[in-house]
Amino acid sequence: MFERPGIGERAILVHMDLNDEHRRENLNEFKELATSAGASVVDVVTTRRYSPDPKYFIGRGKADEILQLIEANQIDLVLFNHALSPSQERNLEGLFKCRVLDRTGLILDIFAQRARTFEGKLQVELAQLKHLSTRLIRGWTHLERQKGGIGLRGPGETQLETDRRLLGQRMKQINKRLTKVRKQREQGRQARQKAEVPTIALVGYTNAGKSTLFNMLTESDVYAQDQLFATLDPTLRRLELNDGQSVIMADTVGFIRHLPHDLVEAFRSTLQETEQAHLLLHIIDAADELRLDNIDAVDGVLKEIGADEVPQIQIMNKIDLLEVEPRVETSDEGKVTRIWLSAETGAGLDLLKQVLVDYFWQDQVIGHLCLSPQQSRVRALLYDINAVQSEEVDASGNYLLQINIARRDLLQLASRENIPQNVLFPEPLQPSLVHAS
Repeated sequence: MFERPGIGERAILVHMDLNDEHRRENLNEFKELATSAGASVVDVVTTRRYSPDPKYFIGRGKADEILQLIEANQIDLVLFNHALSPSQERNLEGLFKCRVLDRTGLILDIFAQRARTFEGKLQVELAQLKHLSTRLIRGWTHLERQKGGIGLRGPGETQLETDRRLLGQRMKQINKRLTKVRKQREQGRQARQKAEVPTIALVGYTNAGKSTLFNMLTESDVYAQDQLFATLDPTLRRLELNDGQSVIMADTVGFIRHLPHDLVEAFRSTLQETEQAHLLLHIIDAADELRLDNIDAVDGVLKEIGADEVPQIQIMNKIDLLEVEPRVETSDEGKVTRIWLSAETGAGLDLLKQVLVDYFWQDQVIGHLCLSPQQSRVRALLYDINAVQSEEVDASGNYLLQINIARRDLLQLASRENIPQNVLFPEPLQPSLVHAS
C-alpha cells in the first residue's frame, strides 16, 4: 500500500536553519536517518530562512537550485529535514517531478523496515495511515473531481472520498486487532506484577547503546547495530542477579527529537512497558557532544507517555571512547543517580548489577521459616510471590523453607495470616530457623 524508497535510491537531503530553536533539526542526525532508510545520499543542500515559505518551504529560488541538481544527477528522491505540510509536499513534487519525503515520512519508513512482530507492524501501519490520510491528493489529480458527461456520471462520491472511507475502515480494523494484542500484553504485565518480579525498562536516545547493554546483561542476541532505530519491537528477558534475585529487563525503541506524534500514539501500548516499569535506566551516549539535548528529548517523550514519574537512573555509556573509569555517582541523600560504564567492553557492569541489587533488595529479609502442615496456605502464598528459595520437609511434616522476601511483603503476609511479627523477625536479621506458630 505504501511506496518506500528502494535500497540505494539516489537522494538529495535538504536542511534549513530556522531562527526558532524549537523547530531546528540536527543535520548529522538527518544524514544518519537517510542512511538508515537505505538512501544513497548524492548531495546535501542547506539554506537559512527566518520562516518557511508557505508554498515551497525553502523558497522558489532554492527550489530551482535543487531542480537543477535533480536533473544533473538523476535524483530519485528529495528528503527534507523538516515537517512539510501536504500542500508544500505536493507543490515540491510537482516542481521536482520526483518523490519528496519529509522528516516524519522518513522516520515512518525506517520504522516500517524495522518492525518484526505482528504488533509492531500493525502499529507502524496505523501511524502510516494517519500520516497518509492528510496526503491523499498527492500525485492523484484524478481524485480531485467528479467524472462527468453522458455515461460517466458517478454515484455522487468522489474517488478521494472513497479512498478516505476505505482508509478509515482499515484504521478501524487495525485498532481492533491492536486491542486484542494489548489485552494479551496486559495479561503478561499482570502476571509479572502478581509474581512480584521487578521490571526495569531501558530508555534513551536512539543509538545510545541500549540493545548492546541489554545483550551484555541478559546474554541475549537482540539486533544491535550502529544505526538509528536498530531496535523497534520491545524485548523482555529475565536477568538473574545473585542469590536467586532476578528482574525483568525491557529493551524499548529509541527516542529522537521531534518524534512524530502519530508514532507516539501508535506505540503507546508498547511504551507502557516503560510507563509501568519499577525503574528506568536512561542510557546516554557519554561521548556524544549533544548528550544534554538528547537527555531533554528523551525526558520530553517520557513526559508525553506519562512515564516521567517513574524512578530513573542515568547510565553514561561508551566510556571506552572517553577513557573514563567506571564509577557510581550519588545524590546528597545517598541515592544513586548516575553510573558510568561501557556496554561494549563490559566495564562497569558489575557496578550496575550491584546497584540493582541494592535498589530492589536493600530491605530484604533472608532466612529460614518453619511452617506446620496446617499453614500450607502461607506456604502457597510465599510460592506465589517467588519468595521460596528451597524447601525441606522434616519427620513431623513441617515445611522448612529458605525464604528471600521484601520486608514490606513479609509484614503484609504476617498481618493477613495472624503470624506474630516477633516470630518472623528475630533480631538480628540473619539467616535463622524461624517457627511460625
